[in-house]
Amino acid sequence: MSRSLHHESKGSGRLLASSQAWRLRAERLIPGCAQTFSKGPTSFVQGVTPSFVSKAQGACFWDVDGNRYLDYIMGLGPVILGHADPMVNEAVRRQMELGMSFSLPHPIEVEVAELLNQIIPCAERVRFGKNGSDATAGAVRVARAWTKRDKVACCGYHGWQDWFIGSTNRHFGVPHAVRQLTLPFPYNDLQALHKLFREHKDQIACVIMEPVAFDPPLPAFLEGVKELCDKNGALLVFDEIITGFRLALGGAQEYFGVQPDLACFGKAMANGFPLSAIVGRADVLNLFEDVFFSFTFAGEAVSLAACQATIEVLHQRRGIPHLWRVGKCLQDGTNELIRELGLQDTLACVGLPPLTGFRFLCRDQRQNVLLRSLLQQEAVKRSILTHGNHVLSLAHDDGIIEETLQAYGQLLELVADTLRRGDLESCLEGPPIEPVLRQA
Repeated sequence: MSRSLHHESKGSGRLLASSQAWRLRAERLIPGCAQTFSKGPTSFVQGVTPSFVSKAQGACFWDVDGNRYLDYIMGLGPVILGHADPMVNEAVRRQMELGMSFSLPHPIEVEVAELLNQIIPCAERVRFGKNGSDATAGAVRVARAWTKRDKVACCGYHGWQDWFIGSTNRHFGVPHAVRQLTLPFPYNDLQALHKLFREHKDQIACVIMEPVAFDPPLPAFLEGVKELCDKNGALLVFDEIITGFRLALGGAQEYFGVQPDLACFGKAMANGFPLSAIVGRADVLNLFEDVFFSFTFAGEAVSLAACQATIEVLHQRRGIPHLWRVGKCLQDGTNELIRELGLQDTLACVGLPPLTGFRFLCRDQRQNVLLRSLLQQEAVKRSILTHGNHVLSLAHDDGIIEETLQAYGQLLELVADTLRRGDLESCLEGPPIEPVLRQA
């Protein structure tokens, strides 16, 4: 067996031999070694980070070598209750005994649609998908059908489909003509959106945007976007794939009090089971009687049962207040450590408490990549897996937060010492991480 298969990360006491072996097997057959860029090797410092997971429970997972980690990625956001939640698992087991994919619609499709209608402000009608990209692509298609326009203004990340990914550096394979139809604009820049409407008068079908990421909306920004859309005959689509069921049960539109024409939900709505939804105005979504949005597993019943159970658990356990409380504890504790170590000009923990992340403040972007890589490396050596963000779940309790802050105290002290010495790159035990996306 090669030396790499016996790798042990420096000072961590963790063997990664099985993880390395599985990666070698994956390289023979799977381009990129993973089905999702953000889960692949280039998103982590290799040689230190495990490549494969064996099992997960609550706020933790175990790699294929048996090492335990606190999980702050949570499957890229879907696992809002915690891994393998017993109530969701039981609901799934019950539905599996009855079947999961049928030859006609199942009543659970109606029940979950009724549930979303009750909790999401704009949800007069509902259609289901499996991935966030299904929902955003469907929303753009129906918006184009409604307005009889082709162009789309976007702000944020909206999935892998041609209409959006063509506007990024990952546009390989997207026709040039398609790329010209998508018009990105910066968050919190109402004037930039106004300029797009002026330059593409009567051509923009919709504005699709994440209502919030890590920067809060400026006063009247979301309201201003809605007003611009109404004034210019375009639909407003909120991409709530991330914010839905996290800031509030009804998503950011409920939290901020701004109602879009359409909205896309996914990720946290079924605690890890594949499900997404387009919701919105009845007159617009009724066009789906003719607009083609149709695929075999859209009404798959097991994931819908998981959605019912997930929403029930969020109600029963007062899940949203919990995410805000523990998230604030983690964010405040992290920023206090940053101040104590004199790092406040270098990084900060930003965002709304249910979903926070490190922001790297160096003017040199290469320095920021190295700093992010070092922080991620030192976190995983202390048994915490993160992309630099904190995706919280109900399983992240006070004990987990305290364990995290203790580890952060150690790794931030190391980061401060490394910055004083000016040798960030030499402290990395593998290649720096590579950003998945940039605007083209």
